[in-house]
Amino acid sequence: MRSEPLAWSPLSATAASLLEEAADLLVLHRDFAAALEKCEAGCDSLGPGTDPESSAEVKCSLCVVGIQALAEMNRWREVLSWVLQYYHVPEHLPPKVLELCILLYSKVREPQVMLEVCSSWLRHQPNKSLPEYGALLELHLLHVLLPLGLFEGAEELVRSCDAFDSEQQLAFLGTICESRCQWTQREEMHSAAEEKQESGTETILGALSQKLLTMLTLLRRALRSMSSHFYLLPYKKMLLATFLLYLVVVRLDPASPTSLPFIYKLVQLFRQAWAAVFSPIHGRPVQN
Repeated sequence: MRSEPLAWSPLSATAASLLEEAADLLVLHRDFAAALEKCEAGCDSLGPGTDPESSAEVKCSLCVVGIQALAEMNRWREVLSWVLQYYHVPEHLPPKVLELCILLYSKVREPQVMLEVCSSWLRHQPNKSLPEYGALLELHLLHVLLPLGLFEGAEELVRSCDAFDSEQQLAFLGTICESRCQWTQREEMHSAAEEKQESGTETILGALSQKLLTMLTLLRRALRSMSSHFYLLPYKKMLLATFLLYLVVVRLDPASPTSLPFIYKLVQLFRQAWAAVFSPIHGRPVQN
């Protein structure tokens, strides 16, 4: 590449020099951030004044190195937006850049990111005459449509594609059918696992509900027994004793000699009530 910049414009030569530096930083020094900066500087140098035909190759190479640097830094989510800032629309992406993006997002299991991008690129009429069109269509089928379960769209795309002959179409249709069967089997296994989990949850809830019902039944019986026990207690005596205690404390003076006989009777009444409360239910009642 060192001899090619002599035939290029000055801007293209500057971009080519930055490309060499970026490649060295990426491969030899493993300085991915610096390599990305060189790629961005090289792409920015290819402004409107450069010849598109002479700068297309070096621009594509700069983007390829930049994609690899982003991937090495685990910044793969930025790859597509980073590339589109230099090509603006998906239809203008070079085949090599599009291929690298498809493989990258397929590897990280995010094929939906490339769905609209690939579809727009494949529908663009000038791209259909490129020699890489068939290979990119195959990548789109295997790494985007099939992993997403878009089997009808894949079949329609294969049948309407002029880049495939009849044998290739049959081979791709067979691959789509096989992938559909595998998808269906996985869905059935997933549904069976969910039903089993729901059944286990219902069994646990049923057991808990039965235990709760048993506890509520025992509690009801205990409350009924307690209510029948308290029903036999001398409530009137307890209320009367409480009222008299209120009179003694609030209305009477316990230190007064006239209050002593009344307080003595009140103590006897409390003793009788206490014995009635804590004696057996069927025991002999306390005599007044």
